[in-house]
Amino acid sequence: MSGGWREHLRPDGPGRIRISKHGSMKTDAVMVADMEHLQGHSDDRSPNQLVNTATLDGIVGNAWAMADWHFGYGFPIGGVVATDINSGNEGGAISPGGVGFDINCGVRLCALDITFNEIDTKALARRLADSIPAGATSKGGVLLDQTGIDLVLSEGANAAVEMGWGESRDLEMIESNGILETNERNLGERAKKRGSKSMGTLGSGNHFLELQVVDRVVDERAAKAFGIREGQITAMIHTGSRGLGHQVCSDHVANIEQNYIRKNNTWYAEKWDMEIPDRQLAAAPIFSKEGQDYFDSMSAAGNFAFANRSTLTQRLRNILRDEIRKDSDLEVIYDVSHNIAKIENHKVHGVSCECCVHRKGATRSLGGDHSELSPKFSGIGQPVLVPGDMGTASWVLSGPESGGNDAFSSSCHGAGRKLSRTAARNQIDSSELKLQLEQNGINVHTKTPNVLSEEAPDAYKDVDEVIRLTCEAGLARPVARMKPFAVIKG
Repeated sequence: MSGGWREHLRPDGPGRIRISKHGSMKTDAVMVADMEHLQGHSDDRSPNQLVNTATLDGIVGNAWAMADWHFGYGFPIGGVVATDINSGNEGGAISPGGVGFDINCGVRLCALDITFNEIDTKALARRLADSIPAGATSKGGVLLDQTGIDLVLSEGANAAVEMGWGESRDLEMIESNGILETNERNLGERAKKRGSKSMGTLGSGNHFLELQVVDRVVDERAAKAFGIREGQITAMIHTGSRGLGHQVCSDHVANIEQNYIRKNNTWYAEKWDMEIPDRQLAAAPIFSKEGQDYFDSMSAAGNFAFANRSTLTQRLRNILRDEIRKDSDLEVIYDVSHNIAKIENHKVHGVSCECCVHRKGATRSLGGDHSELSPKFSGIGQPVLVPGDMGTASWVLSGPESGGNDAFSSSCHGAGRKLSRTAARNQIDSSELKLQLEQNGINVHTKTPNVLSEEAPDAYKDVDEVIRLTCEAGLARPVARMKPFAVIKG
């Protein structure tokens, strides 16, 4: 590996490696990794990106990379950065690259009170593939008129419930109760148009709907509180704000980036006196007009994503009620965001700080005494949902029993890629992979041929290793492991 950051690298306790502040960094950076893990993933672009994030105006604490870190747009995926909203005249930086293009991409885990032996797995997988809209298009989505899209953008999951695409009991089990506060919702017409027909669709790429069986419980007390038991069937939905969120991000990246000009080896915005090493980190002060416009539109797109996952959950409920015909209903265990920026209070070096916390490919990991959590998680911690790969397993972790971790109450969000999509397509044969998965009892249905090779198990890090490092680093603790048996992908 190359890169000047290596000269400033040192182990920093179990599961952690620290890159000391150097150059234009304003803080240290911490990677959730050990030296063996770092050597095994020798693409040094992600640590360089992490170092770059530590230069943002108003940054507090450390810049973090969760154990599933890999290369992204501006920020590494797995990046967590907090800026002080009271820094300077207009607050610390907010960067669209620190949220990502799929705003409020997230994961929802649901449970059924039945076991694996009670269902016909092949028939159910086929029915799901035929009935759940997936793929790059919006075909099969709920059609929303202007009033409908405005309701979704302002009320999130609750809007879906009002439209019959969700159940009110689900709301308590969604991060932020499925609604992010917005005022203007001043989205461009193209963004609204893209959202007007895509609610209730999975999308493509790494998005999926999986049916799983709980194959191991490692924390009985937490599992009982979450409503999980060994041998039980669970359903995991991974998707976000679809084309609407992508358009919102594209619009605001362009709006903020245009203020930056090349200055020697950096980019400089005279308007805010902000300097960044990579234009993809383009940021605005959070209380500037550009910062506020982005934050409000991001929150509106986040509401669309909550409504999207709610609609897909209801579609799944309807299919299961019809297909299984048992007195068993789908219960939402939890729904987490992993591409979002939020205003939160954290202690930084012992001092309370009101922060804008960017989590890009990272999820919250709240303690069991946090006021936002349902009472059922009191003394347990927030469910942290970590999808692995379609051939291995996914995990449910838990936040601390009380208090927060020092990564701004954050954890990993998945296994993390180790091969780019191009490399995976070049190395992995989709037909052979599908046969192999079926031999292992995993029924996979995809709309796009390339998706299988791009999303192959070999394209991802070992999820069990990612969980080990996350646990060793003190960010979350493992609760249960689930193996997939039916996978629907775009």
